[in-house]
Formats: sequence, C-alpha cells, structure tokens
Amino acid sequence: MESLRLIDEWPVDNAAAGAVSASGEVRGRHGDPARPFRLASVTKLLTAYAAHIAIEEGVVELDTPAGPKGSTVAHLLAHTSGLAFDAHKAMAEPGTRRLYSNAGFEELADALAEHSGIAFAEYQREALFEPLGMTSTRLEGSPAAGAVSTLDDLLRFAAELQAPKLLAPETLSAATEIAFPGLNGVLPGFGHQKPNDWGLGFELRDHKSPHWTGANSSPRTFGHFGQSGTFLWVDPEAGHACVALADRSFGPWAAQVWPPFTDAVLAELSA
Repeated sequence: MESLRLIDEWPVDNAAAGAVSASGEVRGRHGDPARPFRLASVTKLLTAYAAHIAIEEGVVELDTPAGPKGSTVAHLLAHTSGLAFDAHKAMAEPGTRRLYSNAGFEELADALAEHSGIAFAEYQREALFEPLGMTSTRLEGSPAAGAVSTLDDLLRFAAELQAPKLLAPETLSAATEIAFPGLNGVLPGFGHQKPNDWGLGFELRDHKSPHWTGANSSPRTFGHFGQSGTFLWVDPEAGHACVALADRSFGPWAAQVWPPFTDAVLAELSA
C-alpha cells in the first residue's frame, strides 16, 4: 500500500504502519513490523478487551461496583466514573460527566484482579495475548498506558476487533456503541467535544471535530490514540482497520499528519 509510505514523511525517528481487513487479510505493512513501541493510551484498548472477556467469563458484570462510590465497571470503561485524569480522586458523581481517566482504568484492572484472584497482567496475557499470538506484547506498567507492542501484534488485535473470536460479536458491538450518551468532555489533544461520545473502552469517532482520524472516516469508527505517537482505528463502514506506531510523543505534528494519512489509507483501500 503506497499510502502507508506517508509515515516516511513524519517527523519521527522510527515508525511502522499497517492495515488489515475484516477478513483478517493484512492489506499492507510499512516499517519494521517487529519493532517494539510504547503504546501509551492505546493500552486502554487491550485492557478494555480483557475486561470484556472477563465479563463474558462471569468474573464481573458491567454493573459490578468498582471505583469510587456509586461507580461500576461500565462507568470505568466509559470514563464516566468521575475520577480525575491521573489521580484516584473523585471529581464528579458517576454518570454525570465524561472525565477521561487513567486512574479509572487502573481501578478497573484492580477490580478484575480482585474478582478473578489473578494479577491483571497475567489474566490479560492468558485471556488475550496468548490466544491471538501476540507474543511480543506485554504490560510493563499501568493498564491505562503501560503496554509495549509491535505492528504485527496489533494487526492481529485489529483483526480480532473486526471479527471477534474471543468475544461474542454482540458483546463487541455493544462495546462500540455510545455508552452514557449526551455527556460532554475533553478529548485529550483535541479539546472540548459536545458530546464526547465513548463506548465501553473504545473512543468513538461519531461527529467529533477536530479529531485524530480522517475527514472521511465514518462516524462508526472506533479505536484510540496514545501520547507516545500511536493509534489504532477500526472503520466498520470501510471494513478495515489501521495501526500506526511512532517513537515521538504526540503533539501538533501528529494532529497535522494523522488525519490526511487516514484519508489516504481509506482512499487506497476503497479503490
């Protein structure tokens, strides 16, 4: 795919990108597919997926109390628990605001560990990484932002997000619909959004502007980007997903190059 070569123009030392179809076919790769990159908040996709596996296994339920008083697993997944960004401190009543929270995902992982009796990193490895063959992926720190992975591993995960084998399709479908609709909030790096729609662990494109995906990304697009210069999106309308990894922290450079990159990838995939 020629569009993937646009990463060569990014102001970064190292980058890798690829696209995979809903059938699991890797449509293209560019860059070192085995180079490990820090994922930052793309980690949240991996944590959320492990949480949904745990829900299907009966470890917890969406309405299991977790986090601050009145909060549930669903609130933590949807960034509506009221917890602060990086502090384990309640800033609002659960369900009233969309407050993006690393602390919320840390408390989610703590709840899963408590109810399963297994350390979260071990549970995630056994339930998610090993079944998908993600042998180069590991959680080195916070379940909100501490994972390290490679392009090839994340393409395997992106294929799973389009044709799930570890979850029932209806579970994933529900997770990528708006949870607690109508809530405003800040999309980190892209300002206040009205509304700031989110699924159960997945950021939703919807009609947000500005946004890190493309002008031609469908409103149903879901995924996440990370402050380490990474992103993963799935566009169900296009029938494809894209992963891009870089070793430069998110900043104006990323907000400038990511949307046209996404549009170029979508255009080539639909040609």
